Amino acid sequence: MEYKKLEETTFEDYRKMGLKAGLEIHQQLLTSKKLFCRCPVIIPYSNKYDAEILRHMRPTLSELGEYDGTALMEFKTKKEIIYQINGESVCTYEMDDTPPFELNEEALDIAIEITNLLNCNMVSEIHIARKQYLDGSIPTGFQRTTILGIDGWIPYKKRKIGIIQLGLEEDACREVSDIGHTRVYRTDRLGVPLIEMVTYPDIRTPREAFDIAQILRHLVRSTGKVRTGIGAARQDVNVSVKGGRRNEIKGVPRIPMIPLLIHNEAFRQLNLLRIKEKLKKRGIKQSNFKHFAYDVTGILQNTRYYPIEKAVSKKSKVSAVLLKGYRGILSMKIQPETTFAKEISDRVRVIACLDKLPNIIHSDMESETLSSTEWQRVKKFANAEEKDTLVLVWGNEEDVETASNEIAIRAKEAIDGVPNETRRALPNGTNEFERILPGPNRMYPDTDLPPLAITEERIKRIVSQAPDPPWAAEKRYLKMKLSRELAAQMSIAPERPLFEKVLSETNIRPKTLASFIISNLRRMRKDGILTNFSEERFISTLKEITRNRVIEEAIPMIVEKTCGKEMLEPAEAILEYRPDENKGIEAEIRELVGQIEPIPIERNKLNHYVMGKVMERYRGKIRGKRILAIVDSILKEIHSSTK
Repeated sequence: MEYKKLEETTFEDYRKMGLKAGLEIHQQLLTSKKLFCRCPVIIPYSNKYDAEILRHMRPTLSELGEYDGTALMEFKTKKEIIYQINGESVCTYEMDDTPPFELNEEALDIAIEITNLLNCNMVSEIHIARKQYLDGSIPTGFQRTTILGIDGWIPYKKRKIGIIQLGLEEDACREVSDIGHTRVYRTDRLGVPLIEMVTYPDIRTPREAFDIAQILRHLVRSTGKVRTGIGAARQDVNVSVKGGRRNEIKGVPRIPMIPLLIHNEAFRQLNLLRIKEKLKKRGIKQSNFKHFAYDVTGILQNTRYYPIEKAVSKKSKVSAVLLKGYRGILSMKIQPETTFAKEISDRVRVIACLDKLPNIIHSDMESETLSSTEWQRVKKFANAEEKDTLVLVWGNEEDVETASNEIAIRAKEAIDGVPNETRRALPNGTNEFERILPGPNRMYPDTDLPPLAITEERIKRIVSQAPDPPWAAEKRYLKMKLSRELAAQMSIAPERPLFEKVLSETNIRPKTLASFIISNLRRMRKDGILTNFSEERFISTLKEITRNRVIEEAIPMIVEKTCGKEMLEPAEAILEYRPDENKGIEAEIRELVGQIEPIPIERNKLNHYVMGKVMERYRGKIRGKRILAIVDSILKEIHSSTK
């Protein structure tokens, strides 16, 4: 199938591809302390740091005496890892100098609540495991993680999307930079409690992936116990097509990016399978794959191609890797505006740390690189034939040797089609190589923490206090006469627990309360108006409002007076907001209208002008509809008398 744009691709197209996709949603929990120590969680992230620590990572053997492929790949990069640490939020535990504390009970309770909302089978005992991370994102070289529930589901249209598991783990560092052999991290989010929700590959189209990610996002936010904002939630996407392999696209910062990333990854795998078929037709197999590496620095001493000219002037090495029978393969399109050559360039950039682009050129390139004469010299030196391709790479001798090996490895992997990889999401909807896909050998039991039983009593306590899932809450809110839009918004609102509590303790109308929370309360808190807000003051205010039959339009003004800077008592705050049935109000408004200075404007604009002046005095005290009727009546009298 030739590449189609996302909006042009049908459900049937994806079915023919054999597209399968799954999601891994990572969400920070709203706790005051970290997961395995008692350091405070500092949000938002801080750019302040007090010291730097240098580390080098080394792989360790698994329980079976084996190395994980990802760990070995990271070791090949020879990275120096620098940690910028803030003394207010990091202790010796994060630096692997002291054992962990007991697991954060607050985080565990929140994770159990969400596990139940996902309809998972809860484990009876938690076992902490260590998951190796040699990219340096965790100073210990491993992440402590555990599984709380398995085999859950969420509803989607007329079917169920399976949840493989929900895990509770500590968050990693935030990457600041990655240049050459030096990677810098900041530890401000390190150790923050994090859940990971993993779906089965039940997703059949990119649009479904977007919908399901939104459902999971809304579900966790409906608890009011997760963090929001930049970096608080991150998505990974698992994608495969028929004949391909699962590839994981990591670090998707925004859910709207997911559909295009899945779409382009599906076509990337289809194109890699085309390359596989082309190599097969050429008779190239794993058993007869041939490549050779040559030092061509001397041949290119006088080249005018700037990247190599500069490298040679700095006494760097230039290597030519001969790929037998690969002519034209590196020029084949893989993703939009991307050829197979980038797959090789990515490996060189990540593993050999030759990250200044371009870092390779090849003999099939249409753009100008070496002169034709220089290419002929290199081809003759390497004994290249008509069907072969040459790939040139340059840099210091050790890195070039690593790069030459990686060029050959990635070219050989093309014989089998799609390699298992972890890939990084790019802003344009494409992706690039990040590392080899981890295997089971990276996980092993943690010996510092004992198993922790999850009792039935604990689960019952948490479940009894937990909210309904959003889809159930929405149905309930519709029965309360909320509009469909308002019911949907409130069912996923972080303020939902407050909404439920207020309804249980006051006589306020559900529709009135929901509208105020969604339209006013959220904005007032964000704007810093409600500087002394508390649930207790808020509920007391609403009780006083309903007891005195104060009109609904007055709620924002009264709440501001009780929960804002003035901090008035509710009984005092409502004094100036009179009940709707005030008998003398029409005479008061008539007198006020008579005092308004007339201005020479059109009649319809004059009506708006007068209404605005009246509302300045009576907003929240008298219903807007009643004021409008009185003002209209007065103005009609005035207009008829002036005719």
